[in-house]
Amino acid sequence: MSTQSWTVNGMTCDHCVRAVTQEVTAIDTVQAVRVDLEGGRLTVDSTAPLDEETVAVAVDEAGYELVRS
Repeated sequence: MSTQSWTVNGMTCDHCVRAVTQEVTAIDTVQAVRVDLEGGRLTVDSTAPLDEETVAVAVDEAGYELVRS
């Protein structure tokens, strides 16, 4: 199990949280997604470490921006 966190720009409401959660959950190895709206943080549990670009694409599909490390 791997847990990784990123900052996401642009989220302002529960709809944003649902959109990001839905897109990131669709990644094959993802087991759980937690989004902290106030902190703008995305935390993902997966069966293997995730490629940051894969997560960035999913967040972009939701309409937001992943802050890359």
